[in-house]
Amino acid sequence: MKITAAKVIVCAPSRNFVTLKIETDEGLTGIGDATLNGRELAVASYLTDHVIPCLIGRDPQQIEDIWQYLYKGAYWRRGPVTMSAIAGVDTALWDIKAKAANMPLYQLLGGKSRTGVMVYGHANGKDISQTVEEVLRYKEMGYKAIRAQSGVPGLEKVYGVGRGSMFYEPADADLPSEHDWSTEKYLRHTPELFDQVRVAVGPDIHLLHDAHHRLTPIEAARLGKDLEPYRLFWLEDTTPAENQESFRLIRQHTTTPLAVGEIFNTIWDCKDLIQNQLIDYIRTTVVHAGGITHLRRIADLAALYQVRTGSHGATDLSPVCMGAALNFDLWVPNFGIQEYMRHTDETDAVFPHAYSFKDGFMHPGEAPGHGVTIDETLAAKYPYKRAYLPVNRLQHDGTLTNW
Repeated sequence: MKITAAKVIVCAPSRNFVTLKIETDEGLTGIGDATLNGRELAVASYLTDHVIPCLIGRDPQQIEDIWQYLYKGAYWRRGPVTMSAIAGVDTALWDIKAKAANMPLYQLLGGKSRTGVMVYGHANGKDISQTVEEVLRYKEMGYKAIRAQSGVPGLEKVYGVGRGSMFYEPADADLPSEHDWSTEKYLRHTPELFDQVRVAVGPDIHLLHDAHHRLTPIEAARLGKDLEPYRLFWLEDTTPAENQESFRLIRQHTTTPLAVGEIFNTIWDCKDLIQNQLIDYIRTTVVHAGGITHLRRIADLAALYQVRTGSHGATDLSPVCMGAALNFDLWVPNFGIQEYMRHTDETDAVFPHAYSFKDGFMHPGEAPGHGVTIDETLAAKYPYKRAYLPVNRLQHDGTLTNW
C-alpha cells in the first residue's frame, strides 16, 4: 500500500477546524484532526508546504517510522504547530490501518479495557445560582461527572464561562478581546460555588473545576486546600506548568487531586510531573500531543506512577479527535475520565460519527477506523473565519496574565 495523495481541509461550521485527509492506492482513506485554536492556518501551512510532500509514496502502514521521520527529521522538534501537524498525520494513518484490518481502532490498539468511557460535561452560569441549575440539569441528563464554572462578582467576563448553555466557543473575536481579571475575587468566590453545588447534587456526583492557569503556585495551593471539603474529582490547570517543579509546592499543601496537560505537546512537558507524582491526571490530547502513537507513550509512563488519563475534549478539538480519543480511552488501562463538550449541529453534520453518549458514558462505536468521516461538500460551505482566544489583564494594574 502507498500514499498517493493528501490534502488539508479547513472549514468553520460554528468554529474553525483543520482536517488532514490521506488517500492510498488501494482506495482506503483516513482523516486526522490538526486543529490549533487561534493558529489554525499555521498548522495548515505546515502540513501543505512541509509535510504532505514527504508522505507521497510512503507505506501508510509504517506508522511508527513515519512518526519518527516527521518528529526527528524536521530537526526543529516539538511545539504546538509541529505536533498538531504530526497528530493529523498519525491519526489519519491509524484510521487507515484499522480500516484495512476491518476493525474499530480500539480493537487494533489491543481491545477494550472497559465497557464505556466516563465523560464530564460543562455546567456554567453567570452566578452561583445559575451554575447550580446547570449542574442539576447535567445530572438529570445522566452525567456522573460535571465541571462547574461560575461568573465572579465584580468581573464582567470570566474565561470558561460560556455565553450560553451546552455549546461554548471561547474564541470570540477577529482580534483578541481583553478581559479584566482579579485573583482575589476568584479565590473568595470559588469555595462558595462548590459549597452550594455539593449541597445541591449530593456526595455521589463527581465535581471538577478548571482554574485556567491563572494562579501562582501558592495561590493554587490555597485554592486546593479550600476546596478539600467538597471532594473534587480534580482541580485543573491551576498554574502554568512550564516550570514543572512548581507543582511540588501545590502538592505539599493540598490533597485535592490535580490535573494538567491540555496544552502539552510531548512527553517531555509532563515527564517530571509524572515521575515525581505531582499530578493525578494527565490531560494531553490526541491532536496536540502528536497523535495516538505519542499519546500511548505518555499514558504508559503515567501508568508506572498511578497517574490516570483525562484527555482534553473542548469544542476546538473536532469530532475527528473525539472519535480517536474515545477509541484510545476505551483501550488505555490507566484511564481516568474524558472531557466532552458537545459540538453544534453544524459541526456534527460536517463530521458524521459513530460515537454516542448514554447515561454519562460514551462509546466510539464499531465502525472500522476511528469512526468519524468528513462531508467535504458541506465543509466547503463553511469557509475559515479568523478567531482568537481572549486574554486577561489584572484588574488592579492592567498587567497581562493568563486565560
